[in-house]
Amino acid sequence: MMRNLLAVALLLLATAAEAASPQQQAVLESYLSAAVTEPGFTAPSAERGRSLFVSPQSGGKPDTPSCVTCHSADLTRPGQTRAGKPIDPMAPSVTPTRFRDAANVEKWFKRNCRDVLGRDCTAAEKSDLLVFLLAQ
Repeated sequence: MMRNLLAVALLLLATAAEAASPQQQAVLESYLSAAVTEPGFTAPSAERGRSLFVSPQSGGKPDTPSCVTCHSADLTRPGQTRAGKPIDPMAPSVTPTRFRDAANVEKWFKRNCRDVLGRDCTAAEKSDLLVFLLAQ
């Protein structure tokens, strides 16, 4: 059953993130492998990822209520940290090196999920976010 869910999720991924590099695909596949073990997960969703990225959250730090607080709603444009430090555009179409290094992706998920959500993101949430971001 898990194997079938992963196969379906990877098939959907191929459509959602056609321009993803092999390294980006590998990072996403690692989160998908973990997500299929989470109750209720069936496939990654770019729409859920977009909603999580742009919607205000209440569990994290008050000065970072959403991802767009620092990353901007236009992912092809640079963002800025709360301290004023520039952040390269999140869109891989503009910053092709985005989401290619698994350790770096996990480091930023850990930090940013805690800041925005007040907790670690689930593998399913990471999969949703990556499917959304890789399509940019």
